[in-house]
Amino acid sequence: MSAPVIVIGAGLAGLSAARRLIAAGREVVVLEARGRVGGRTEGGQTADGTPVELGGQWVGPTQTRMYELIGELGLQTFPTWNDGQLVVQLGGKQSRMGSQRGAVPKLNPFALADLAQGLARFTRLSSKVSLEEPWRSPGADDLDGQTFETWIRRNLRTGTGRAYFRIACEAVFSAESKDLSALHAAFYAHSGSDLETLLSVDRGAQQDRVVGGSIRISQAMADQLGDRVRLDAVVRTVAHDEQGVRVVLRDGEIVSGSHVIVTLPPTLAGRLDYDPPLPSWRDQLTQRLPAGSVIKLHVVYPEPFWRADGLNGQAASDEGPVKVTFDNTPPSGSPGILVGFMEANDGRRWARRTTEERRDAAVGCLVRYFGPNAAHPVEYLERDWMAEEFSRGCYGAHFTPGVWTAYGEALRQPVGRIHWAGAECSPVWNGYMEGAVRSGEATADDVAALG
Repeated sequence: MSAPVIVIGAGLAGLSAARRLIAAGREVVVLEARGRVGGRTEGGQTADGTPVELGGQWVGPTQTRMYELIGELGLQTFPTWNDGQLVVQLGGKQSRMGSQRGAVPKLNPFALADLAQGLARFTRLSSKVSLEEPWRSPGADDLDGQTFETWIRRNLRTGTGRAYFRIACEAVFSAESKDLSALHAAFYAHSGSDLETLLSVDRGAQQDRVVGGSIRISQAMADQLGDRVRLDAVVRTVAHDEQGVRVVLRDGEIVSGSHVIVTLPPTLAGRLDYDPPLPSWRDQLTQRLPAGSVIKLHVVYPEPFWRADGLNGQAASDEGPVKVTFDNTPPSGSPGILVGFMEANDGRRWARRTTEERRDAAVGCLVRYFGPNAAHPVEYLERDWMAEEFSRGCYGAHFTPGVWTAYGEALRQPVGRIHWAGAECSPVWNGYMEGAVRSGEATADDVAALG
């Protein structure tokens, strides 16, 4: 028998890769640093046992591989609650708008026209970015040489229009618009169809959830793999040569294999010791791919009171620290759960505060959006992904200015017997669960073809 393929990381990418390799007749061992599978998806529960998702949770149209995988594993989806109006707060003014795709907030004519032209311009721009080789796209050098904030300032004329794009950036990347390159923003939008799809529930990236929580996907795949998945196996060193790879764990154990697939977030992949060291262009790439900054929180009520008020639990605001919310109530209809996010600079600032202070701030935002009934939750749960030792941020990595054009070719290129996979490596639905699964399976196919 040939030596097994070693997969580092038991998130969606790693488990998908292992599953695909087994199907191709290759043996695998999956090394996971945590005491659980799932990576940047994680399950939790309220005091009464209701499942909640502490990490990634949504699937939507064109995420074909995720829906196929969910079906293969015997799981089901249900729609995110989208009946009623959503709350929009921009420039100190609050309004409500319809939840159907294409709905726009109530703005003055100048702001509305500015927002419309800005969205149209960004959609045209992103549609021209190559998904396989963004650095070869028309105007790539110019776009990659500026931040997304620069693009916003140059192409939006009103404060309201600019605020909309900044909120969108925080919601999609959990980063400030000044943190990432304009080329990356355009590539990412095209990777997930377009910006409107990334932001939408109706026919958008937040359309559906997995019954029982998205963590069940990883758990089901891990169950199929059995004892091939090793938990609490913290990798320290990856030694590689023409004969094979030797992975050294924190406790000194050595695991040998024919090839290794590293599925860690880029910044964590760069923190492993490699012997011999990685080429400079690969190492420098990981130095420039920071993770987003986000605290995900759930606020629990006896029932979803906002529905009776004609609201769908969604809010979008330029005033934080919780600027975006959704209705995360289970299919049964109780308890009522609102999920919100402290993202980008809000997340960075509030990570330094206590849990009680974050709870009070979050509830204050919900009262502002949904009225006095939001003031008395029965439970508060949160996950600070920046503090997670084996994530160090979410939702994914973002490309800072100049990275795509200088280092893009190194993102997926193997280094000897070391191969790379993960949500950040996928041309399609980059940064999402769909991208993680696609990348894991594609990399597994490449390794299996090597014999």
